[in-house]
Amino acid sequence: MCQTLTDVAYTEGMTTNTQTRKLGTQGLESSALGYGAMGTVFGYGPSDDTESIAAIRRAHEDGVTHFDTAEMYGWGEGEKLLGNALRPIRDAVTIATKFGFEKTLQPNSRPEHIREVVNASLQRLGVDSIDLLYQHAHDPEVPVEDVVGVMKEFVDAGKVKYLGLSNTSPDNLRRANAEHPISALQMEYSLFARGVEDYFPVLEELGVGLVAYSPIGRGFLSGAVKARNGYAADDWRQMNAWWAPEHYPTNLALSERLGEVAASKGISLSQLALAWLLAQKPYIVPIPGSRNPGRVSENNAAAQVELSADELAAVAQIMANGPAQ
Repeated sequence: MCQTLTDVAYTEGMTTNTQTRKLGTQGLESSALGYGAMGTVFGYGPSDDTESIAAIRRAHEDGVTHFDTAEMYGWGEGEKLLGNALRPIRDAVTIATKFGFEKTLQPNSRPEHIREVVNASLQRLGVDSIDLLYQHAHDPEVPVEDVVGVMKEFVDAGKVKYLGLSNTSPDNLRRANAEHPISALQMEYSLFARGVEDYFPVLEELGVGLVAYSPIGRGFLSGAVKARNGYAADDWRQMNAWWAPEHYPTNLALSERLGEVAASKGISLSQLALAWLLAQKPYIVPIPGSRNPGRVSENNAAAQVELSADELAAVAQIMANGPAQ
């Protein structure tokens, strides 16, 4: 169950993540690093609501202004938790959420389902409007124009401010943007997952920002990676090829070499991974997520890290062939 506001004290703190970035050209702005809340309730083994709320609030104390969740994360429990954690500072942050799945994990972006989910998300988050609403993944049964048409209904009603797409194709992004301006595309992006770089030309053509999820390689670039048997049975990393026994030693060696670059600069491996992303394009906002307040602050300090040309070249050389997968 989600904790109430009285369960965890809230205080303002020092900020480290003070830079801002624009997502799209419609007015949406974010701190350079956002916060991805999936792991507070879903995907990475057992969680503790009190610690998760403390981590979310620590992120804001560090200067984070953009927080990301989805209906799918705990099927509403993640939205409730994030809404509770942010309620004292609602006007100082932007909140993103997503629709588009059934509990069977099958895509569902039928108009009636979108309306049902978004109205429920507003209630669970405890907000009058959602700052950024995403379709969570492409639904091959529903044209993206129809999906955006329903999303636009919420914009027109004042219940949503900006629109985004997640886990989709460049063609879908073009088609969606023709119906209503798209402010952000959310895709996986890290030193271990670079496929979205093929999208850069269309993002720049359309003026769409990129929100990078799993920016620390699903934890492989955290500096504390473990073999598959070190994680809970329901942890998503049990199914990720990077952790497969035949690939893990190679990928661990890559992370260790990256760690040497980080250590030579006096930063952590996760800070190197995040600073590398920030150095790629000015419209990229990574959204690392941790349930540990100390780790949250470590991540957020990456917003102050500038990598030299030599350091970027060293990273490129190490990752020239990508991870084993």
